[in-house]
Amino acid sequence: MEKDSVESDFKVVIIGGSAGSLQVLMRILPELTTIKSYALIIVLHRKNSDDSTLEELIALKTKVKVKEVEDKVAVLPGFIYVAPSDYHLLFEKTNVLSLDISEKINYSRPSIDVSFQSAAEVYQSNLTGILLSGANADGTQGLIAIKNLGGHTIVQDPLNAEVPFMPNHAIENATIDEIRDIDGLKDYLLSLNR
Repeated sequence: MEKDSVESDFKVVIIGGSAGSLQVLMRILPELTTIKSYALIIVLHRKNSDDSTLEELIALKTKVKVKEVEDKVAVLPGFIYVAPSDYHLLFEKTNVLSLDISEKINYSRPSIDVSFQSAAEVYQSNLTGILLSGANADGTQGLIAIKNLGGHTIVQDPLNAEVPFMPNHAIENATIDEIRDIDGLKDYLLSLNR
């Protein structure tokens, strides 16, 4: 392991998505009663607002604790973290999250690419990146970074994505380890606890 990379005995799963991805999460998250062996990070394109409606909705749909993301919050297994609106979510080698307000990438802040690339640099082979439904190319470069640094990449099957552009773009432009439908995505997350 490189000297700079974080010494982590748990895995991180980062899920990115845009239009149509919230419905996928609402089908998967109620099935997760515990995530002992990993931390789950969710990065969704969302409207610029200071409210925490998305975090509250996710907390209502799962028994897993949803930890509010503030600058320098620690990443711990057993928690779900939701990227706040209007910030890029970054990962630091000290196992904490940081928030950034630099320019939008792919018309988005948070940008899936920015978060995926940052997570890949820190967690490398201990990272799984999952890209869901969406209407732009955000996420493809991030999946490439995850794959290049030894992580695992999964894309929602475009055939059951409400908006298939984002997963299709990733499949056409990156090397993807798995393409899964919604039940397959749920099964993958549940399998990490076995």
